[in-house]
Amino acid sequence: MKSILNILLCLCISNTFAQNIISGQITDKATTQGIAFADVYFPQLDKGIITDENGYFKIENLPNGTYKLVCSLIGYESYAQNISIPTYTSLQISLSPSAIEIEEIIVSTPFHKLQRDNVMKVEHAKMEDLKTSGAVTLSEGISNIAGVESISTGVSIGKPVIRGLSSNRVLVYTQGVRLENQQFGDEHGLGINDAGIESVEVIKGPASLLYGSDALGGVLYLNPEKFAQQNETHGDLSATYFSNTRGYNTNAGYKTSANNFKFLIRGSLTEHSDYKTADYRVTNTRFREQDLKTGFGYQSTNFKTEIRYNLNNSKLGIPEEIGIQSTNKAPLLPYQEITNHIFSSKSSIFFENSSLDINLGFLYNDRREFEDGHDHEHHDEDEEEEDHDDHEDHDDEDMDFHPALQMKLKTFNYDVKYHLPTFGKFETIVGVQGMNQTNTNYGEEFLIPDATTNDIGVLATSHIHFEKIDVQLGARFDTRNISTSDLDKSFNSFNGAFGFKTDILKNTSLRLNIASGFRAPNLAELTSDGSHHGTNRYEIGNPNLKNEQNVQTDLALEFKNDHFEVFANGFYNIVNNYIYLSPNGDYIDNDPVYLYEQNNATLFGGEFGLHFHPHPLDWLHFESSFETVTGKQNEGGHLPLIPANNFKNTIRLEFEKNWLSKGFAFVKLTSTLSQKNISSFETETPAYNLLSAGLGGEFNAFKNKLGFNISGSNLTNKKYINHLSRLKTDNIYNMGRNFNIGLTYKF
Repeated sequence: MKSILNILLCLCISNTFAQNIISGQITDKATTQGIAFADVYFPQLDKGIITDENGYFKIENLPNGTYKLVCSLIGYESYAQNISIPTYTSLQISLSPSAIEIEEIIVSTPFHKLQRDNVMKVEHAKMEDLKTSGAVTLSEGISNIAGVESISTGVSIGKPVIRGLSSNRVLVYTQGVRLENQQFGDEHGLGINDAGIESVEVIKGPASLLYGSDALGGVLYLNPEKFAQQNETHGDLSATYFSNTRGYNTNAGYKTSANNFKFLIRGSLTEHSDYKTADYRVTNTRFREQDLKTGFGYQSTNFKTEIRYNLNNSKLGIPEEIGIQSTNKAPLLPYQEITNHIFSSKSSIFFENSSLDINLGFLYNDRREFEDGHDHEHHDEDEEEEDHDDHEDHDDEDMDFHPALQMKLKTFNYDVKYHLPTFGKFETIVGVQGMNQTNTNYGEEFLIPDATTNDIGVLATSHIHFEKIDVQLGARFDTRNISTSDLDKSFNSFNGAFGFKTDILKNTSLRLNIASGFRAPNLAELTSDGSHHGTNRYEIGNPNLKNEQNVQTDLALEFKNDHFEVFANGFYNIVNNYIYLSPNGDYIDNDPVYLYEQNNATLFGGEFGLHFHPHPLDWLHFESSFETVTGKQNEGGHLPLIPANNFKNTIRLEFEKNWLSKGFAFVKLTSTLSQKNISSFETETPAYNLLSAGLGGEFNAFKNKLGFNISGSNLTNKKYINHLSRLKTDNIYNMGRNFNIGLTYKF
C-alpha cells in the first residue's frame, strides 16, 4: 500500500497544472441554427455545461490531454469526438435530427464511449423510464431490460438474473464500488433503493477482466444521480401510490454546485402491505424501507473527487403460507431487518495526456432474521403463544426481539486504474483491484462461519482504433483466499477477453466478443451445515469445490437508421465446474437435505427485437423483442432457475404540447411462454400474458415543473406464477392488478 502511495505522490509532483478553456457553438445540421439547452460534457473529466439560447458554450479549467467530448439533446443524434487540449480554435459542432432516443455514455466499461462506439454490447436504461412501467421495486424494474430477470420472494426481495445466471455469478456495482451483502442466499435481495439512481447498465456475460471474481455471469452497474452542473441548484419532491399493496414511495432531493464544490442529498421512505392476487393477499409480503443518499464533490483543474454515502434500512416480511388477510404494513414473524452502509470515494488525477483513477469503498452489512421462538424477552409464554399462533401483527419498533440469525459483513474494496497516454491507435489501461472482507456471526443460528476473504487482481486492457474496425482486448490474473477456523483455501485464475466492432454495411454494425470469467466458491457452498429457514432446506457444503470457469462467445448484429432499428444478440456460454444444489433424498430436522455439487454446463440463447418509428409519425414507436435462454448440464438434465422465454410488444407515443413537455403514453403486452426445461427438483410453469399501460408528462405549476405518471400493470388481473418466484413451490400467485399514481415537483 505504501508503494502505491509513493507512486501517486511522484505522479502528483510531476504533474503540470494547466488551465485551459474551450468554447464553440452547437448547431442544427439541417437548419444551421444554434441549438439551445444542448448538453456538452467531458465524461472522463466530469465537466460540462448547457448551451445558451443561441447554442454557444464555454468550459473552463480543463487539464492538458486528449478527452472525449459528448454533445447530446433529445431529438438529435448524440455526437462524440476526441478533443486535444489545449485548443485555440472555436469548436463548430453540428447535430443531426433523429427520432431515436438519446445515446448515453457507457460507464461500466473502462473507455467511456457511446453505445454505438463500444466494442462490448451493454444494455442501458434510465431509472425514470423503468419506473414508468409500474415497477414497485428496483429488482422488479430491472426485469424490463432485455436479458435480465429477477428471482423474487414476494415483491420486496429480488435477485438479478442475467441470461440464466444469478446470485454470486452476477456482480452488482453501486456508487462505483462492488456491492457485498451476503448475496449467496436465494432470499437475500439487493438492499438498494431506486431513489437517487439515475440509470442502470447491464454487461451480459463474463466481465472478470474488468471486475474479477463473481462477474462470471455479468454485471449490473447502478449509476448514481449526477451532481448539479456548475453554479446550479436543483431540488425535487416525489410521491407514488400503489393500489394493490396500498403502499407508497416518497423521496426528496436537493443538490447544488459552485465553482469547485458540489453537494447532494436524497431521502426516501417506502411502505407496502401484503400484495393482492385475484383471490387473496399473500401473507407477510409487506415491507418498510428507509433510504438516505448523500454526496460531496470537489473539482479543480487537474483533480476531481467525490465521496458518497448510502444508508438503507429494510424490514422485510418472509412469506410462508396464505394466512391472515390484512393491509397492515408492520411485518409478521418471520422477517428480515437489513441495514446497509455504503461509503465510496472516486478520485481522478489528470496528468499530461494520462490520468489515474482511484475508487475506494467500505460496506457494512448488518443482516438480522427473526423467527418464532426468538421474540420479546419480556413476554410471558401465554402472550408469546397467542401472538405466534394467531399471527397477529406486531410493531417491532416497540418490542425488543432477539434475532435468530445475525451476520455482520464488512468489506473494504479498492480499484486503481492508470490510463496510459494514447499511443497511435492504442488506448490502454492498467490496474489493480482488491477486497478485504470479514463475516462475523452474532445470532443463535449460523448459516456460514466467521471468515476472512482477501482478493487481489491485476489487469491490462487496450482499445485499438483502426479505420474500419475497433478492437478491444485484455488479460487479468486474480487470487482469492478464504479463511475460517476450519478452512483455509486459495483460488487463482487467469482470464482474458477479445472483441471487435465493425460496420459491415451502411447502418449495420457487427460485434463479436469472446471472454472468459471465473467465480471462486462462496462460503455457503464451502462450509454450510445446517437448516436454511429462508429456503426450507438443510444445506451441506463441499470444501473440495473448484473454481467455476467459463468462456462465452457473443455475436451482436444491429441495423439502425432514422426510423427503424433491428437487433439480434446471440450467446453461447460454456461453464466448467458449475456449482449447484441437489437433494439427496434425506431429511434432517424435517428439512430436505441438499448437497453442493459440480458439473460442467452450457447456456445459450439471446435477445432479438425491432424498434419502428415511421416518418412522419416520429412520435409513434413500436417495439417488439424476444428473449430466450437454455441451460443444460453436460451429463444430462437442465439447470435450475432458468427464466422462461418471453415476447414483449410495446406501442409508445411521445409528444410535446404548449402546456405539456415529455408527454408519453404506452400499451405493453408481455407474453411469457411455458417453462418445461426444468431441473430434477423443479416443476413446469404454464404460459401467461400480462397487459400494462400508462401515460405521463410534465407541465408548469407555480413557475416550476410538475411531472405526473399514471400506469397500470396486470390489467386483466391474471392469476399466474413466474418460474423464478420462490413462492412457486407453495403455488402462490404473483401480484394481481395494480395501479400507480406518481407526482414529481422539480424546483
